[in-house]
Amino acid sequence: MINAIELERVTKTFGRQTAVDQLDLSVPQGAIYGFIGPNGSGKTTTLRMILRIFQPDNGRVTVLGKSAGKTADNRLGYLPEERGLYKRMRVRDILTYYARLKGVRDCRRDIDHWLERLGASDWSNKKIDMLSKGMAQKIQFIAAIIAKPQLVILDEPFSGLDPVNLESIKDSVITLRENGTTIVFSTHDMDMAEKMCDTIFMICNGQKVLDGTITSIQSQFPANRVRVQFADDSSMPQLVGVQDVQPKGRFHEFVMNSGRDSQELLQHLASQRVISHFEILKPSLHDIFVQIAAPTKNPDVNGSHGAKNGQTSESTER
Repeated sequence: MINAIELERVTKTFGRQTAVDQLDLSVPQGAIYGFIGPNGSGKTTTLRMILRIFQPDNGRVTVLGKSAGKTADNRLGYLPEERGLYKRMRVRDILTYYARLKGVRDCRRDIDHWLERLGASDWSNKKIDMLSKGMAQKIQFIAAIIAKPQLVILDEPFSGLDPVNLESIKDSVITLRENGTTIVFSTHDMDMAEKMCDTIFMICNGQKVLDGTITSIQSQFPANRVRVQFADDSSMPQLVGVQDVQPKGRFHEFVMNSGRDSQELLQHLASQRVISHFEILKPSLHDIFVQIAAPTKNPDVNGSHGAKNGQTSESTER
């Protein structure tokens, strides 16, 4: 499979701080590729090297077949986390401006299409400073994709959106992928990343700690939680091999001790109560993220999850 992005042993330092450390990365064409990591992990530095805002100290960054150049070319669109629209410009004018920056002159039809799709047609002649935060985010999203880029980098595209606007942007991202666009999706919303992304990459302390499909990542972590519903409301049965029980509405979630088998728990519970539901819960991406990134918990699934050489996380996002 051809890759839209390839990083080969890429390193970037700022003074004595190593923000990215010998990073290898491949983003397949046509994928929705999730970028996750705690603040100060090197995630933003990596994205800026892909955009060629930063140049690596060592290694090679190849984007859409090119490994040289000081700025990203017109085939790439970018939605920054910190939004930046010219507040005194009108919506249609600013979208036309961004399209022409990318070499697209005839963009009226595409602007009309995206404004209508995202429910923003009535705002086309309004100035940016008259828009709500959610509407401004939708206009910024359109600005990132109006030139029909082959690769789009979206940095926290859903931040602050209400559920309706969130769904409209999510559906638009999926449509872009269906039309062949490669999406790099950077987010702290683990639930959204788990639902949308074909592949997840996680960076921590400048090093890659996860890279794969959700299924392959989940397989690296123990499935030690089960969800149970009892057929009646009798008292909780005696428990063996369980470290915690959490009521979840009509259900109870059991956290098993290390090395305990879920079938043993099922047999034990069934010997005392009638069970109407029993489900083994795979670890969520949120749980995995917390397990890796929490300062006091650095499990070593791949041999590199802990801080390197006693480093702590960077105090500011790199």
